[in-house]
Amino acid sequence: MKPFSEACEQNKGAILEVLREAFHQGSRVLEIGSGTGQHAAFFPAALPHLQWLPSDRAENLEGIRLWVKEARLANVAAPVELDVNVAPWPVQRVDGVFSANTVHIMDETSVAAMFAGVGRLLEGGGTFVLYGPFNYGGHYTSDSNARFDQLLKARDPAMGIKAFEDLEVLAAAAGMELADDHAMPANNRTLVWCRRP
Repeated sequence: MKPFSEACEQNKGAILEVLREAFHQGSRVLEIGSGTGQHAAFFPAALPHLQWLPSDRAENLEGIRLWVKEARLANVAAPVELDVNVAPWPVQRVDGVFSANTVHIMDETSVAAMFAGVGRLLEGGGTFVLYGPFNYGGHYTSDSNARFDQLLKARDPAMGIKAFEDLEVLAAAAGMELADDHAMPANNRTLVWCRRP
């Protein structure tokens, strides 16, 4: 049985519209935290000009393989093991990085490691697209996000919705500049940074 996330089904169409623009000139995209594998089977089918590289921690790779195998897409690589805290990463250079619903389940050290790694990995002019819930100006964007944050912190105090402003600091340190901030369904956002040449 393939793993399944209802959230992936609900958000994939809206995310795809952002990816069409963000990666329209790209060729090689690393997905960090492919999770169930649903996005790795969906986005490359709609974006055939991209070579999609799924990745996740070891315990999630088998589920991703099942989705990728069933999709039978020539532009999707076999998933690779990637823990953002473990160097070196298994990919050398890409012109795009995508990650969805990851930073709120990471601790701050891991988030910092991810941004630094993306900065090292991206070619000049490359694009980093990050989807999820974020706080702005020290405030939740909705009551549902506040409740979600409480659930995350009850599970693990190191988890939780991260502040947009803190991510901007990490992006700048990694040589990236904010290009877009898209409102998405269910009180989520998609942030787009470009790597400085």
